[in-house]
Amino acid sequence: MAVVTTQAETIPGRRNAAPLRQVLAFWDFLRRWPVIPGVILSVLIICAIFASQIAPHNFRQTDLRQRNAPPIWLDGGSSERILGGDVVGRDILSRLIHGARISIMVAVISLTSGAVVGTAIGLVAGYYGGIFDEALMRLVDIWFSIPFILFALVVVLAFDPSLTVILALLAILAWSAFVRNVRAEILLLKTTDYVASARVSGASTLRLMIRHLLPGVFNTIMVIASLRVGQLILAEASLSFLGAGIPAPIPAWGLMVSDGRNYLDSAWWVSTFPGIAILLTVLSFNFIGDWLRDRLDPRLRQI
Repeated sequence: MAVVTTQAETIPGRRNAAPLRQVLAFWDFLRRWPVIPGVILSVLIICAIFASQIAPHNFRQTDLRQRNAPPIWLDGGSSERILGGDVVGRDILSRLIHGARISIMVAVISLTSGAVVGTAIGLVAGYYGGIFDEALMRLVDIWFSIPFILFALVVVLAFDPSLTVILALLAILAWSAFVRNVRAEILLLKTTDYVASARVSGASTLRLMIRHLLPGVFNTIMVIASLRVGQLILAEASLSFLGAGIPAPIPAWGLMVSDGRNYLDSAWWVSTFPGIAILLTVLSFNFIGDWLRDRLDPRLRQI
């Protein structure tokens, strides 16, 4: 009886090459699509939406018996406080979950406000040009020369720290990044043929800017927004760490890091876990922003 052999069996090493091809294909998939950052941000958004249902404890509840309690995998840890307790016995995991809601809310509200204002200023400055454009750009240069942290500290001292004040400060921080980039794009787009045709056909200035110029800079706005959101989260965390951010007992991640800075030698987990949450969130948003830039800009698109 004749034995039929396949081509894979007759060529040495062909079977061993199959797992390698699978690994390379999986790596290529991870390189082309932001899978890991997407998973992290998905978990963050789920925690922000369902924080009250997911958190195992009330984030305000204190228990001095669990003060600086270690995580479950260390000696003395228990399942009651999976990631340990903070300096007054509050559950760190519950505060991290609720802190995700604060970070997302602060980033979305301040970024949306800043994007609308910055895009509008850049659109108007780029379209009209001349002295009007020059005056607006000099105001932007003056704003860039002001240290934001120092400015924020002065504002907080004048108005007392609150969620509204922090949202306003971060919106002010966000708008400047959009102005210059949108203006530069508009300066090019307003000289194109389709804009000239719309102007000749009788389109008003408002219609030209909204219907013809604004869609042309939408990709740029999306990329800037995705890159800016990580900076806003860092700025909020920095202000909270300095005591000028969201006031206690709201579980802001920066405030949680500040609470544990005096206990790093004995209870490092109080500051470490909120710091890791900030790190992963900012990195994920930055990776998403880089991926969007590569996908939306043909000049940067990776083959």
